[in-house]
Amino acid sequence: MQVSAEDVRTSAVRAKRAAAALAPLSRAAKDAALLGMADALLARADELLAANAEDVAAAQAAGTAAAMVDRLTLTEARLAGMADGLRQVAGLEDPVGEVLRGRVLPNGMELRQVRVPLGVVGIIYEARPNVTVDAAGLCLKSGNAALLRGSASAVRSNTALVGVLRDAAEAAGLPADAVQLVPGVDHESVKHLMRLRGLVDVLIPRGGAGLIRAVVEESTVPVIETGVGNCHVYVDATADLDMAVAIAINSKTQRVSVCNSAETLLVHADVADEFLPRVLAALTEAGVTVHGDDAVRAVAPGALAATEDDWAAEYLSLDLAVRVVPSLDAAVEHIRAYSSGHTEAIVTRSLAASRRFIATCDSAAIMVNASTRFTDGERFGMGAEIGISTQKLHARGPMGLPELTSTTWVGIGDGHVV
Repeated sequence: MQVSAEDVRTSAVRAKRAAAALAPLSRAAKDAALLGMADALLARADELLAANAEDVAAAQAAGTAAAMVDRLTLTEARLAGMADGLRQVAGLEDPVGEVLRGRVLPNGMELRQVRVPLGVVGIIYEARPNVTVDAAGLCLKSGNAALLRGSASAVRSNTALVGVLRDAAEAAGLPADAVQLVPGVDHESVKHLMRLRGLVDVLIPRGGAGLIRAVVEESTVPVIETGVGNCHVYVDATADLDMAVAIAINSKTQRVSVCNSAETLLVHADVADEFLPRVLAALTEAGVTVHGDDAVRAVAPGALAATEDDWAAEYLSLDLAVRVVPSLDAAVEHIRAYSSGHTEAIVTRSLAASRRFIATCDSAAIMVNASTRFTDGERFGMGAEIGISTQKLHARGPMGLPELTSTTWVGIGDGHVV
């Protein structure tokens, strides 16, 4: 059934009303709702797994790739993990009301800047039902209403999950419309959502490069750009080569289908003769297909010739582009030309080299002698994240609860006039 612009707008109006009710809630009230949601996921597991099984069967019948089917699939263990995630969010500090700065003006007026919810947060994402629960929980804790638009392939799973979350929110005394699915499964409903400036305060797309580009380019609602990760590991002339091999392999192979996996390895020419045979052997053993420049292919004739597209690729697979560079500055020049601004890593024993790399790379996260896989809200000790922002306004890098807030300036006077 085709959904009209008015249908989507009606959902946003309800979300706006719910956001107004959420904003003044105490941490205790929000935490109670989150804990109730966690319990409800487990209590209604049979219902949720049955709905998910229909989505999985439809995906398999459509010939969907096994990796995508796996991301779509729910199990009892994954439901338990989602419930644990909600409990973890309940245990985090509430950012709302935090005073960022304050002072008393010379005229005696008190002035402070405090965190407040964004309002209505729209999240557009692909076939990962866990995002439904994660996003709803983070939005609720930060006082925001969540408008969720998952993919058509997960519509039965998402409908069932949101039903459970809404019931639990209402049972805890919160408005059910704090969590809603955007009606419709076709692209038109997404377009309607992207046009609701004034009702939806921000959109967060989570998924592949095509989805993110479409939302950024077509939306009239402010967008926080997330996720695309063409991440680099640079092995400097002074690197500990044992460490460099371990970091390169971990960055590439620990989990290939995520945005913080490495897609390009850059090697300083001074260590290339010693390092390349070692790292290429390790990559081959791990099943990685190397796309290399002439210097790399001279060492590994079986490597594919790297093209311009390879340097810009987010493979999300066991593929890696490898290039030899004459200097740190050449490595940075390559990174600035091709990086998506997500995460870059340098392996070096030189403090000066690490400082220059940090100062000249223009990315949301920079690792020194550490894997790119560390760029993650939970690994950063933030507890959870809504996504990893690669933009420069408002939020950058892993987005936890504080990044789901804005600020309000509060002035307190005693009859003060200008």
